[in-house]
Amino acid sequence: MSADRNAAKGGETATVTAAPPATRAIVMRVLGTYGTIIVLVLMVVVFSSLRPGTFSSVGNFRNIFNDMAIGTIVAAGLTVPLVAGDFDLSIGYIASFCGLLVVGLLSAGLAIPVAILLVIAVGMAIGIVNGFIVTKIGVNAFIATLGTGTVVVGLNYAYSGGIPQQLTQSREFTDIAIGRIAGVPHLVLLMAAVLVVLWVILNRTVQGQHIKAIGVSPESARRAGVAVDRSRIVAFAIASTCAAIGGVLMASNLGSGQVTAGDGFMLTSFAAAFLGSAALKEGQFHIVGTLIGVLTVAVGNNGLAMIGAPIFTQFVFAGSLLVVAVALGGIGRRYRIG
Repeated sequence: MSADRNAAKGGETATVTAAPPATRAIVMRVLGTYGTIIVLVLMVVVFSSLRPGTFSSVGNFRNIFNDMAIGTIVAAGLTVPLVAGDFDLSIGYIASFCGLLVVGLLSAGLAIPVAILLVIAVGMAIGIVNGFIVTKIGVNAFIATLGTGTVVVGLNYAYSGGIPQQLTQSREFTDIAIGRIAGVPHLVLLMAAVLVVLWVILNRTVQGQHIKAIGVSPESARRAGVAVDRSRIVAFAIASTCAAIGGVLMASNLGSGQVTAGDGFMLTSFAAAFLGSAALKEGQFHIVGTLIGVLTVAVGNNGLAMIGAPIFTQFVFAGSLLVVAVALGGIGRRYRIG
C-alpha cells in the first residue's frame, strides 16, 4: 500500500513537473498562431479608449483602409517570394521608380492605359532579372535584390535628376486613386482585387502549389518534378509587378512622381508579412495574414497620429513591430514543427 502511495505521489510529481513545459508550449503556439491578432485587438482597444468615438468610427476605419491600400498591394506581392523562401529587398525602390516613370510617360503624351501597362511591364522585367540572378547565377536573394534595388535607385536619379516629376493635366489619372464607387474608394477596391488574385494564384493554381512546395523544401520539390527555377522567377516577377502597381497608384494619389516616395515600403511590407505569418497559420506566410499584418501597422500609425504622438514614434513603432513580427513568426514555426 505504501509503495502504491509512493508511486502515486511520484506520478503526481512527474505530472506537475511536466505541466509547465506543456503550458509554455500551448502559450507559445497561441502566440505563434494568434499573436498578431492579439496585438491588433489590444491596439484597437487602447486607442479607442484614448480617443473614444473618434478612433473607432466608421469614417476613421474607412480612412485607415484607404491609406493602407497601396502598401497592402506591395506587401501582398512580397508575400509570394517569401512563401517560396526568398527575400526581395528591391520592392520599395521599384515602386519609387515606377511612380516617377509613369508620370514622365504621361507628361510625354502617352495615353494613360499605355503608360500604365508599360510601367507595369518594366516592373515585371526587373523582377524577372531578380529571379534570373538568384536562380541562374546563384546569387543569394538578399544580396541580389539589394543590388538590383540599388541599380534601380541609380536609374531613378538618372531619369529624374533627383527632382520630383509633376503631373500637370491628367484628372483621369488622379481619379484612379482618389475616385470612389458607391462610396468605396477606388484604392480599397483595387487592393481587394489584387488580394483575391494573389490568393487564388497561391491557393488554387498549380503554380501556387509549386511555390509553396519550394518554400518547404526546394530539393524535395525538384525531385517531385517542380520547375524550381522557373517558379522562383515567377514569384519575383509577381512581387515586382505589385510594386510597380503600387508605384503607379502612389503617383496617381499624389498627382506627381516623388523620388523616394516608395522606399519606405520595404520596411513596412516585411513587417506586415512577418506579422501575417503569426496570424492564423503558425509561422507561415500567406495573403490573408499579410492583410492582417498591414492592418496592424496601419492601425498603430493611425492611433499614434490621432493621440498626437511625435512623428518619430511611427518609425520606432514600425521598427519595433518588425522585430516582434519576426519573433512571433519564429515562435509559430518552431512550435508548429515541434
